[in-house]
Amino acid sequence: MKLWPGSGSREIREQIAALTSRLEDEQDRLSRLTIARETVEKILGEAARLLDEPEGQAEVADTAGTVNAAPPRPLVLGVVTVPPWQPGMDAAVLPRAYRDAVEIMADAGRAIRAGQIAVAMGLPDEAAKREGLRSKLKRLVERGWAKEEGPGLFTVTEPVAREVARQDGAGSRDGIASSPGG
Repeated sequence: MKLWPGSGSREIREQIAALTSRLEDEQDRLSRLTIARETVEKILGEAARLLDEPEGQAEVADTAGTVNAAPPRPLVLGVVTVPPWQPGMDAAVLPRAYRDAVEIMADAGRAIRAGQIAVAMGLPDEAAKREGLRSKLKRLVERGWAKEEGPGLFTVTEPVAREVARQDGAGSRDGIASSPGG
């Protein structure tokens, strides 16, 4: 039985083998790019922490013995970090994609998969989008914002869920509080 007119099953198997090989190459490339991106983010995150002044370094003495204000810290642009969660911290401190994921998980009230979160964020249901989001979710887990209840099942931690609920009760998601008059 031929699957396509004019095509032999051997030719189809060869095409499948070629496509499978290309797919494996692309998945390998994506994996390397993901690792490289995470490495760059880690390095940039460490560089941003190095910019924080150490305790007791507020003033610098010059060679004449007079005390001057510390030199200004260099401005670092383009560093997007996910801070470790601390009590009282709300999702507004997160970059937009991370904040959206936290809010979606909190609204779900149960563990959900990266694909479900991606769809709720309005992203196409594609493997590359799910993998990129899964990487973000794992970062949220590492930083204490979320937890992985099972393989691929993500939810916010209890304290984060309470904080998001409190923020939702205080005003809109954009951080604009409702006025007392309504």
